[in-house]
Amino acid sequence: MRQSARNYKRVVIKIGSSLFFSEREGLDNRLFSALTEQINRLTENGKEVIVVSSGAIALGMALLHLKSRPKELPVLQACAAVGQNALMDNYSRMFQAHGIRCGQVLLTWDDFNDRTRSLNAKNTLLTLLKFKCVPIINENDAVSTDEIKLGDNDQLSARVASSLVAADLLIILSDVDGLLDRDKNLVRRVDEITPQIKALACPTSKKTCIGGMITKIEAARICVESGFACVIAHGRQKSIITDIVADPQAQGDWTLFVPKARSLAARKRWIAFGTKPKGAIIIDEGAKSALLNKKSLLAVGVVAVEGTFASGDTVSVVTTGAAQVATGKVGISSRTLAEIKGKRFDKEVIHRDNIVIVNQ
Repeated sequence: MRQSARNYKRVVIKIGSSLFFSEREGLDNRLFSALTEQINRLTENGKEVIVVSSGAIALGMALLHLKSRPKELPVLQACAAVGQNALMDNYSRMFQAHGIRCGQVLLTWDDFNDRTRSLNAKNTLLTLLKFKCVPIINENDAVSTDEIKLGDNDQLSARVASSLVAADLLIILSDVDGLLDRDKNLVRRVDEITPQIKALACPTSKKTCIGGMITKIEAARICVESGFACVIAHGRQKSIITDIVADPQAQGDWTLFVPKARSLAARKRWIAFGTKPKGAIIIDEGAKSALLNKKSLLAVGVVAVEGTFASGDTVSVVTTGAAQVATGKVGISSRTLAEIKGKRFDKEVIHRDNIVIVNQ
Protein backbone atom coordinates (compact mmCIF):
# COMPACT_ATOMS: atom_id res chain seq x y z
CA MET A 1 0.00 0.00 0.00
CA ARG A 2 1.31 3.45 -0.85
CA GLN A 3 1.97 5.64 2.16
CA SER A 4 -0.31 8.33 0.69
CA ALA A 5 -3.24 5.88 0.66
CA ARG A 6 -3.27 5.72 4.45
CA ASN A 7 -6.02 7.40 6.38
CA TYR A 8 -4.25 9.90 8.63
CA LYS A 9 -6.85 9.94 11.37
CA ARG A 10 -4.71 11.31 14.21
CA VAL A 11 -2.22 14.07 13.43
CA VAL A 12 0.28 15.84 15.71
CA ILE A 13 1.39 19.29 14.54
CA LYS A 14 4.42 20.98 16.05
CA ILE A 15 4.52 24.75 15.56
CA GLY A 16 7.84 26.51 16.10
CA SER A 17 7.92 29.91 17.80
CA SER A 18 9.97 31.39 14.94
CA LEU A 19 6.88 31.05 12.76
CA PHE A 20 4.43 33.21 14.65
CA PHE A 21 6.55 35.45 16.88
CA SER A 22 9.38 37.92 16.28
CA GLU A 23 11.00 40.47 18.58
CA ARG A 24 10.28 43.31 16.15
CA GLU A 25 6.67 42.50 15.23
CA GLY A 26 5.44 40.36 18.11
CA LEU A 27 2.70 37.80 17.48
CA ASP A 28 1.67 37.19 13.89
CA ASN A 29 -2.09 36.87 14.31
CA ARG A 30 -2.64 36.41 10.56
CA LEU A 31 -0.50 33.26 10.62
CA PHE A 32 -2.19 32.09 13.83
CA SER A 33 -5.52 32.47 12.08
CA ALA A 34 -4.35 30.64 8.94
CA LEU A 35 -3.01 27.66 10.90
CA THR A 36 -6.06 27.32 13.14
CA GLU A 37 -8.33 27.59 10.10
CA GLN A 38 -6.51 24.64 8.49
CA ILE A 39 -6.79 22.65 11.70
CA ASN A 40 -10.51 23.44 11.75
CA ARG A 41 -10.83 21.98 8.24
CA LEU A 42 -9.12 18.80 9.41
CA THR A 43 -11.45 18.41 12.39
CA GLU A 44 -14.48 19.03 10.16
CA ASN A 45 -13.26 16.10 8.06
CA GLY A 46 -13.13 13.83 11.11
CA LYS A 47 -9.40 14.16 11.88
CA GLU A 48 -8.04 14.31 15.42
CA VAL A 49 -5.42 17.01 15.84
CA ILE A 50 -2.94 17.59 18.67
CA VAL A 51 -0.81 20.74 18.63
CA VAL A 52 2.62 21.02 20.24
CA SER A 53 3.42 24.72 20.39
CA SER A 54 6.58 26.57 21.28
CA GLY A 55 6.67 30.26 22.08
CA ALA A 56 5.91 30.69 25.78
CA ILE A 57 9.34 31.93 26.84
CA ALA A 58 9.77 34.21 23.80
CA LEU A 59 6.34 35.72 24.32
CA GLY A 60 6.92 36.08 28.07
CA MET A 61 10.20 37.90 27.44
CA ALA A 62 8.38 40.40 25.24
CA LEU A 63 5.62 40.94 27.77
CA LEU A 64 8.16 41.44 30.57
CA HIS A 65 10.21 43.80 28.35
CA LEU A 66 13.35 41.66 28.39
CA LYS A 67 15.68 42.29 25.44
CA SER A 68 17.80 39.15 25.76
CA ARG A 69 17.12 35.60 26.88
CA PRO A 70 17.67 35.35 30.67
CA LYS A 71 20.32 32.99 32.01
CA GLU A 72 18.84 32.68 35.49
CA LEU A 73 16.43 29.74 35.77
CA PRO A 74 13.82 31.55 37.94
CA VAL A 75 13.62 34.38 35.38
CA LEU A 76 13.21 31.91 32.52
CA GLN A 77 10.48 30.14 34.45
CA ALA A 78 8.73 33.45 35.12
CA CYS A 79 8.86 34.26 31.39
CA ALA A 80 7.35 30.85 30.64
CA ALA A 81 4.54 31.36 33.15
CA VAL A 82 3.58 34.76 31.73
CA GLY A 83 4.08 33.75 28.12
CA GLN A 84 2.19 30.46 28.34
CA ASN A 85 -0.89 32.29 29.60
CA ALA A 86 -0.77 34.73 26.68
CA LEU A 87 -0.04 31.93 24.20
CA MET A 88 -3.07 29.92 25.30
CA ASP A 89 -5.25 33.03 25.27
CA ASN A 90 -4.38 33.52 21.63
CA TYR A 91 -5.02 29.89 20.72
CA SER A 92 -8.36 29.97 22.56
CA ARG A 93 -9.53 33.08 20.70
CA MET A 94 -8.46 31.74 17.31
CA PHE A 95 -10.08 28.33 17.79
CA GLN A 96 -13.27 29.79 19.27
CA ALA A 97 -13.72 31.71 16.01
CA HIS A 98 -14.25 28.26 14.43
CA GLY A 99 -16.37 26.90 17.28
CA ILE A 100 -13.53 24.70 18.58
CA ARG A 101 -12.37 24.40 22.16
CA CYS A 102 -8.76 23.74 23.06
CA GLY A 103 -7.16 22.43 26.23
CA GLN A 104 -3.73 23.14 27.71
CA VAL A 105 -1.46 20.21 28.62
CA LEU A 106 2.02 20.94 30.04
CA LEU A 107 4.52 18.09 30.27
CA THR A 108 7.98 17.27 31.63
CA TRP A 109 10.16 14.16 31.41
CA ASP A 110 8.48 12.79 34.53
CA ASP A 111 5.17 12.62 32.66
CA PHE A 112 6.79 10.21 30.21
CA ASN A 113 9.29 8.42 32.43
CA ASP A 114 6.83 7.30 35.11
CA ARG A 115 4.49 4.69 33.62
CA THR A 116 1.48 5.74 35.73
CA ARG A 117 1.91 9.41 34.87
CA SER A 118 2.43 8.51 31.23
CA LEU A 119 -0.84 6.59 31.12
CA ASN A 120 -2.62 9.46 32.91
CA ALA A 121 -1.31 11.95 30.34
CA LYS A 122 -2.35 9.62 27.54
CA ASN A 123 -5.87 9.27 28.96
CA THR A 124 -6.20 13.04 29.31
CA LEU A 125 -5.20 13.63 25.70
CA LEU A 126 -7.47 10.91 24.33
CA THR A 127 -10.38 12.22 26.39
CA LEU A 128 -9.85 15.75 25.05
CA LEU A 129 -9.96 14.32 21.53
CA LYS A 130 -13.13 12.42 22.40
CA PHE A 131 -14.74 15.74 23.35
CA LYS A 132 -13.62 17.22 20.00
CA CYS A 133 -11.13 19.51 21.73
CA VAL A 134 -7.69 20.34 20.36
CA PRO A 135 -4.97 19.67 22.96
CA ILE A 136 -2.29 22.38 23.00
CA ILE A 137 0.89 20.88 24.45
CA ASN A 138 4.07 22.57 25.60
CA GLU A 139 6.88 21.71 27.96
CA ASN A 140 6.12 22.87 31.49
CA ASP A 141 8.95 25.41 31.45
CA ALA A 142 7.60 27.23 34.50
CA VAL A 143 8.68 24.32 36.72
CA SER A 144 11.20 22.41 34.56
CA THR A 145 14.74 21.90 35.79
CA ASP A 146 17.61 20.11 34.06
CA GLU A 147 16.60 16.81 35.67
CA ILE A 148 13.07 16.81 34.24
CA LYS A 149 13.50 19.03 31.18
CA LEU A 150 12.77 17.51 27.78
CA GLY A 151 14.84 20.16 26.04
CA ASP A 152 13.14 20.88 22.72
CA ASN A 153 9.64 20.71 21.31
CA ASP A 154 10.66 18.81 18.18
CA GLN A 155 11.40 15.73 20.27
CA LEU A 156 8.51 16.51 22.63
CA SER A 157 6.12 16.35 19.68
CA ALA A 158 7.61 13.06 18.49
CA ARG A 159 7.40 11.50 21.96
CA VAL A 160 3.80 12.67 22.32
CA ALA A 161 2.97 11.22 18.91
CA SER A 162 4.75 7.94 19.63
CA SER A 163 4.36 7.23 23.35
CA LEU A 164 1.12 8.98 24.28
CA VAL A 165 -1.35 9.18 21.40
CA ALA A 166 -0.16 6.64 18.77
CA ALA A 167 -0.41 9.21 15.98
CA ASP A 168 -0.55 8.45 12.26
CA LEU A 169 1.50 11.47 11.23
CA LEU A 170 3.72 14.16 12.75
CA ILE A 171 4.04 17.51 10.96
CA ILE A 172 6.87 19.78 12.14
CA LEU A 173 6.26 23.35 11.00
CA SER A 174 9.17 25.76 11.08
CA ASP A 175 10.67 28.63 9.09
CA VAL A 176 12.56 26.26 6.76
CA ASP A 177 11.19 24.22 3.85
CA GLY A 178 12.66 20.97 5.12
CA LEU A 179 15.98 19.13 4.95
CA LEU A 180 18.42 20.58 2.40
CA ASP A 181 21.24 18.71 0.66
CA ARG A 182 24.82 19.98 0.22
CA ASP A 183 23.73 22.10 -2.75
CA LYS A 184 20.88 23.65 -0.74
CA ASN A 185 18.25 21.72 -2.69
CA LEU A 186 15.24 20.37 -0.82
CA VAL A 187 15.36 16.67 0.03
CA ARG A 188 11.74 15.69 -0.57
CA ARG A 189 11.87 12.09 0.67
CA VAL A 190 14.00 10.19 3.18
CA ASP A 191 13.53 6.41 3.16
CA GLU A 192 16.20 5.77 5.79
CA ILE A 193 17.90 8.05 8.30
CA THR A 194 21.51 7.23 7.55
CA PRO A 195 24.67 8.90 8.88
CA GLN A 196 24.77 10.79 5.57
CA ILE A 197 21.27 12.18 6.19
CA LYS A 198 22.23 13.18 9.73
CA ALA A 199 25.35 14.91 8.39
CA LEU A 200 23.17 17.23 6.30
CA ALA A 201 21.84 18.73 9.52
CA CYS A 202 25.32 19.40 10.84
CA PRO A 203 27.97 19.50 8.10
CA THR A 204 30.76 20.25 10.58
CA SER A 205 31.96 18.67 13.80
CA LYS A 206 31.58 21.91 15.77
CA LYS A 207 30.15 21.46 19.23
CA THR A 208 28.01 24.53 18.65
CA CYS A 209 26.07 22.72 15.92
CA ILE A 210 23.03 21.86 18.01
CA GLY A 211 19.28 22.25 17.71
CA GLY A 212 17.57 23.29 14.50
CA MET A 213 17.50 20.51 11.93
CA ILE A 214 19.39 18.13 14.23
CA THR A 215 16.51 17.92 16.69
CA LYS A 216 14.02 17.63 13.83
CA ILE A 217 15.84 14.62 12.37
CA GLU A 218 15.94 13.02 15.81
CA ALA A 219 12.20 13.62 16.08
CA ALA A 220 11.75 12.04 12.66
CA ARG A 221 13.79 9.01 13.80
CA ILE A 222 11.43 8.47 16.72
CA CYS A 223 8.48 8.61 14.33
CA VAL A 224 9.76 6.26 11.63
CA GLU A 225 10.95 3.68 14.17
CA SER A 226 7.50 3.85 15.77
CA GLY A 227 5.87 3.13 12.41
CA PHE A 228 4.43 6.46 11.30
CA ALA A 229 5.50 9.25 8.95
CA CYS A 230 7.05 12.61 9.79
CA VAL A 231 7.05 15.71 7.60
CA ILE A 232 9.16 18.84 8.03
CA ALA A 233 7.77 21.89 6.26
CA HIS A 234 7.64 25.68 6.17
CA GLY A 235 4.58 26.82 8.10
CA ARG A 236 3.99 29.90 5.96
CA GLN A 237 3.17 27.94 2.83
CA LYS A 238 -0.49 28.34 1.91
CA SER A 239 -2.65 25.37 3.02
CA ILE A 240 0.50 23.51 4.08
CA ILE A 241 -1.17 21.44 6.80
CA THR A 242 -4.15 20.31 4.75
CA ASP A 243 -1.95 19.61 1.72
CA ILE A 244 0.37 17.37 3.74
CA VAL A 245 -2.45 15.44 5.42
CA ALA A 246 -4.12 14.93 2.02
CA ASP A 247 -1.00 13.27 0.60
CA PRO A 248 2.44 13.47 2.29
CA GLN A 249 3.99 11.68 -0.71
CA ALA A 250 2.90 14.34 -3.16
CA GLN A 251 5.78 16.33 -4.60
CA GLY A 252 5.18 19.30 -2.34
CA ASP A 253 7.75 21.61 -0.83
CA TRP A 254 8.48 19.57 2.25
CA THR A 255 10.58 16.63 3.45
CA LEU A 256 8.83 13.31 4.10
CA PHE A 257 10.46 10.73 6.37
CA VAL A 258 9.01 7.35 5.46
CA PRO A 259 8.19 5.00 8.37
CA LYS A 260 9.63 1.55 8.82
CA ALA A 261 7.38 -1.33 7.78
CA ARG A 262 7.38 -2.83 11.27
CA SER A 263 6.21 -0.64 14.12
CA LEU A 264 6.92 -1.08 17.82
CA ALA A 265 4.22 -2.20 20.21
CA ALA A 266 2.92 0.48 22.60
CA ARG A 267 4.96 -0.62 25.61
CA LYS A 268 8.18 -0.84 23.60
CA ARG A 269 7.51 2.61 22.18
CA TRP A 270 7.34 3.84 25.75
CA ILE A 271 10.61 2.10 26.69
CA ALA A 272 12.40 3.42 23.62
CA PHE A 273 11.10 6.97 23.46
CA GLY A 274 9.09 7.72 26.60
CA THR A 275 11.70 7.01 29.26
CA LYS A 276 14.96 8.73 30.13
CA PRO A 277 18.04 6.49 30.45
CA LYS A 278 19.60 6.59 33.91
CA GLY A 279 22.89 5.14 32.76
CA ALA A 280 24.59 2.91 30.20
CA ILE A 281 25.70 -0.71 29.95
CA ILE A 282 28.70 -1.41 27.72
CA ILE A 283 28.63 -4.84 26.09
CA ASP A 284 30.93 -7.03 24.01
CA GLU A 285 30.31 -8.24 20.45
CA GLY A 286 28.90 -11.57 21.63
CA ALA A 287 26.23 -9.83 23.68
CA LYS A 288 25.45 -7.50 20.77
CA SER A 289 24.93 -10.49 18.47
CA ALA A 290 22.65 -12.11 21.06
CA LEU A 291 20.53 -8.95 21.39
CA LEU A 292 20.17 -8.64 17.61
CA ASN A 293 18.94 -12.23 17.63
CA LYS A 294 16.21 -11.34 20.16
CA LYS A 295 17.97 -12.79 23.19
CA SER A 296 18.15 -11.35 26.71
CA LEU A 297 21.20 -9.47 27.96
CA LEU A 298 23.30 -11.55 30.36
CA ALA A 299 25.97 -10.38 32.79
CA VAL A 300 28.65 -12.43 31.04
CA GLY A 301 28.47 -10.07 28.04
CA VAL A 302 28.73 -6.87 30.07
CA VAL A 303 32.07 -5.06 29.87
CA ALA A 304 31.38 -1.97 31.97
CA VAL A 305 28.66 0.03 33.72
CA GLU A 306 28.12 3.80 33.61
CA GLY A 307 25.85 5.84 35.87
CA THR A 308 23.73 4.85 38.83
CA PHE A 309 20.47 3.00 38.28
CA ALA A 310 18.09 0.68 40.10
CA SER A 311 16.18 -2.37 38.98
CA GLY A 312 13.36 -1.19 36.71
CA ASP A 313 15.19 1.89 35.40
CA THR A 314 15.85 2.51 31.73
CA VAL A 315 19.41 2.33 30.41
CA SER A 316 21.20 2.61 27.09
CA VAL A 317 23.04 -0.46 25.84
CA VAL A 318 26.15 0.42 23.85
CA THR A 319 29.19 -1.28 22.38
CA THR A 320 32.77 -0.64 23.44
CA GLY A 321 32.93 1.70 20.46
CA ALA A 322 30.11 3.81 21.97
CA ALA A 323 27.54 2.81 19.32
CA GLN A 324 24.09 2.41 20.83
CA VAL A 325 22.53 -1.01 20.29
CA ALA A 326 19.41 -0.90 22.41
CA THR A 327 17.40 0.70 25.18
CA GLY A 328 16.00 -1.43 27.96
CA LYS A 329 14.55 -1.80 31.43
CA VAL A 330 17.13 -3.39 33.70
CA GLY A 331 16.40 -6.14 36.19
CA ILE A 332 19.58 -5.53 38.21
CA SER A 333 20.95 -2.39 39.86
CA SER A 334 24.16 -0.75 38.68
CA ARG A 335 25.85 -1.65 41.96
CA THR A 336 25.09 -5.37 41.59
CA LEU A 337 25.92 -5.36 37.89
CA ALA A 338 29.32 -3.78 38.53
CA GLU A 339 30.13 -6.75 40.79
CA ILE A 340 28.96 -9.51 38.42
CA LYS A 341 29.84 -8.05 34.97
CA GLY A 342 31.65 -10.52 32.76
CA LYS A 343 30.51 -13.42 34.95
CA ARG A 344 27.74 -15.99 34.72
CA PHE A 345 24.70 -15.05 36.80
CA ASP A 346 21.33 -16.74 37.27
CA LYS A 347 19.30 -13.60 36.45
CA GLU A 348 19.07 -11.67 33.20
CA VAL A 349 20.42 -8.12 33.22
CA ILE A 350 17.65 -7.14 30.79
CA HIS A 351 14.94 -9.58 29.73
CA ARG A 352 14.34 -9.69 25.97
CA ASP A 353 10.76 -8.46 26.49
CA ASN A 354 12.18 -5.27 28.00
CA ILE A 355 14.70 -4.56 25.22
CA VAL A 356 14.21 -2.30 22.20
CA ILE A 357 16.84 -2.52 19.49
CA VAL A 358 17.83 0.83 17.97
CA ASN A 359 19.95 2.00 15.05
CA GLN A 360 19.88 -1.30 13.14
